[in-house]
Amino acid sequence: MRIRASVAVVSGALALSALAVPAAQADGSQGDIKITKVVVDGDNKVQLGIHDPVTIKVSVTARDDSGIKGTGGPFQLLGADHGIASSSRPRCAKVSATTSTCTASVKIDPKMYPRDYYLTNKSAGAWYVNAWVEANDHDYIWGEKAGFFSFQRKARLSVNAAPEPVKKGRTITVTGALTRADWEALKYGGYGARSVKLQFRKAGGKSYTTLRTVKADAEGKLKTTAKATADGYYRFSYAGDSTTGAVNSAADFIDVK
Repeated sequence: MRIRASVAVVSGALALSALAVPAAQADGSQGDIKITKVVVDGDNKVQLGIHDPVTIKVSVTARDDSGIKGTGGPFQLLGADHGIASSSRPRCAKVSATTSTCTASVKIDPKMYPRDYYLTNKSAGAWYVNAWVEANDHDYIWGEKAGFFSFQRKARLSVNAAPEPVKKGRTITVTGALTRADWEALKYGGYGARSVKLQFRKAGGKSYTTLRTVKADAEGKLKTTAKATADGYYRFSYAGDSTTGAVNSAADFIDVK
């Protein structure tokens, strides 16, 4: 994130800040307390487009022989470009006498900032979670980079198969485009030179089969051919990468005569 000034944290909203970790929370621990698990949004992947805000859920599980008292403050989410997002106040729930899971959230709205406060495209990538957790017997742990997640630019994928209807055995042409969110321009732009799978699902079938892999051109445009063998659905599928989310296009049905 580009940083020119600090922005206050309100109810777990994203905060852009150049602040360092407080001196009192230097990396370390006292006693036998341990952070055993950190999960962000269930699968440690967060996608953000250009219009709709997302609320990131952060769960930190810790254990100590005396039980977990709580956290020493909000979780910190450290961005790929050194920005900091602070969560809402975590709430802890007992899993057992020794273990608790503390959860909090961060709301990110790509439209909420004036030009001096916005996500840059370099914000996409690996983000880390810092957490301070305290035990009932006064043990504590400052987990610096206790967990990580991928903060990704949301992608879009289109498809069009033609002609339709088509005679069995004839060749159809399948076109489409792969684009992804540009957080700086607040629009979607072509994502070029990516490998995308062309997949087919026969009418009445339940799963897709990959027919071939297609390389997008410099503007993210896709074009390939396939032989029409049966009625069914064609789609493109992109697996995603460290900065861009996975996406499947809508399915386009071809009627084979």
